[in-house]
Amino acid sequence: MKKILLILLLMLSCGKGKKYHDSKNELAIDSEVEQEILDFQKQLNQTFENPKTSPLPDRFRKDFEGLDFFPADTTYRIVAKFERTPDAEPFFMPTTTKEKTEEVVYGIASFELNGVSHQLEIYQTPSLLSQEKYKDYLFLPFLDETNGEETYGGGRYLDLTIPEGDSIIIDFNKAYNPYCVYNKKYSCPLVPRQNYLRTKVRAGVKNFTKD
Repeated sequence: MKKILLILLLMLSCGKGKKYHDSKNELAIDSEVEQEILDFQKQLNQTFENPKTSPLPDRFRKDFEGLDFFPADTTYRIVAKFERTPDAEPFFMPTTTKEKTEEVVYGIASFELNGVSHQLEIYQTPSLLSQEKYKDYLFLPFLDETNGEETYGGGRYLDLTIPEGDSIIIDFNKAYNPYCVYNKKYSCPLVPRQNYLRTKVRAGVKNFTKD
């Protein structure tokens, strides 16, 4: 009887140990991702502070203290199913000016967020392919139910990289505003209606107030 009890105690202690280590690993991953988000916020703020890279007019930049971000939230970091669309034809995407930008639907991302299934078109810009730094670049503009309230009414953008497999990481914590939000001299692509998410994406950059 004592031998049986000893075996049961050993089994229970091993089970607890495994659960403990799993929790530590999950915490480490979350911590690493959160730091990556904070680094993104810091770099974006530095871009806005620098007069050579900032979209802000001088009158706004001189008092700039940082963009308004939602708190980092790893639930908005999605591993989406990614389906290539190799037969898609290039099209011209309207912008905030009379200009148009040539884009092609590179693939479709499918995922679940806030308990709802979604799909988003992800674009490639042919004119950028001749530049080495943009050869793997993908563009994801999107709309969601925070637009016009907590975020810019015209939607936000995400910069992505071509994935190797059939999944792609979409981190909405890295969503940023089109530059035309800050300065009307910029020509910004208008988000296609098919990229409207019927949920609130409370992550990334908030709306810009000029007060």
